[in-house]
Amino acid sequence: MANTIKHQFFFPHPAQMVWDYLTKPELMEQWLMKNDFQPVVGLDFQFRTGPIPSLDFDGIFYCKVLEIVPLKRLTYSWKCGPGEGKIAIDSVVRWRLEPKDKGTELFLEHSGFSETENLSMFAALKDGWLKNLHKIADRINTLQHGHTNA
Repeated sequence: MANTIKHQFFFPHPAQMVWDYLTKPELMEQWLMKNDFQPVVGLDFQFRTGPIPSLDFDGIFYCKVLEIVPLKRLTYSWKCGPGEGKIAIDSVVRWRLEPKDKGTELFLEHSGFSETENLSMFAALKDGWLKNLHKIADRINTLQHGHTNA
């Protein structure tokens, strides 16, 4: 079973702009979910959305900041389940930024989908992360140019 989601996305923008969308809670909310994230190693935080019963998901991702190297790397745990303290997915999200001549290459690796019952969430997140990377690009383009690519 595949157990790692990997995406690579090029932004024609400086690393600082991309980093801000990965680490500022008010910007993260624009492309991902409501959250109480702060870029502090060891901090427990949550992403919150509506429950999705078909994925056995109560709407809360329980996370902990594991690593921060400003403008280069961000890693956090990503746990979720059906509620009442039960965790069905215990995974890790790793972001890596690589400055390029005309922008920033962003790498996402979301690993830890080890159980067969994780397949539905794996599929949803694989597609969801890619859509969210496009949302970041649209937000940055709107900020810089006053319009989206859509």
